[in-house]
Amino acid sequence: MFKYYCEKLLKQLSIDYNCTPDDLRAKENIITTSKLNDGRRSYSPGMPFLQMVSAGGNTVIMADECLHEFLRGFVRDVEGHHLFELDNLLKLNDAIKPYGYEMNPTHHMFLPSRNVVAEERFTVKWLYDSEISQFYGNPHFPNAISYPEPCPVRPDRMVVVAVDGGDIMGMAGCSEDAPHWMQIGIDVLPEYRSRGIGAYLVTLLKNRIIEMGDIPFYGTASANVQSQNIALNSGFKPTWVETEAVKIDMN
Repeated sequence: MFKYYCEKLLKQLSIDYNCTPDDLRAKENIITTSKLNDGRRSYSPGMPFLQMVSAGGNTVIMADECLHEFLRGFVRDVEGHHLFELDNLLKLNDAIKPYGYEMNPTHHMFLPSRNVVAEERFTVKWLYDSEISQFYGNPHFPNAISYPEPCPVRPDRMVVVAVDGGDIMGMAGCSEDAPHWMQIGIDVLPEYRSRGIGAYLVTLLKNRIIEMGDIPFYGTASANVQSQNIALNSGFKPTWVETEAVKIDMN
């Protein structure tokens, strides 16, 4: 299972980062020119100024050509995964600030690695596409679905809700970030946490996505250990790390 999804991932990342699958397996770090390829995942409006990704070996950086000279020196003789360490991210941040950009936090990403059977423990409801609209703007679900409003480039496709009578305990949802690539997010209300609801819902959703022939994936912050444990308990495995430059908010 994991090997199959890794091969799919290399093809998707090659679209996202304007490179080849072999570039993502290379020994040396790779620099490519920013491009909006069809089928890409899109998390920021407009042409990407800088995005970087590593699956644990080398790093591929897609960037505006104005940064290429700096980047060639930046990556020289540095192991790819070290480029995501704080000292190097600070150097990168200093280099892009004059252009009006700053680095986003890193995103730690997971792919399915094993089958997990979700034995029935909670009452759940499934909602699809337009049925999800009733929850937009609800501050309890900023991770399970788009917040505060739907995102046209990453539409929410499906949610599974755990309920206690008429009350919602938690919600897992997936957005289609690229064709057939479904990113899972989870929110459990504070009074219902530490009961296994998060892993239960994520497992249900992951399994349903696979049954539909699509690819589930999961992302979280480096310090969000609780979220990472949900991913691991649901049968996901850490697979790649990425980050990008975003425009500095002058407000």
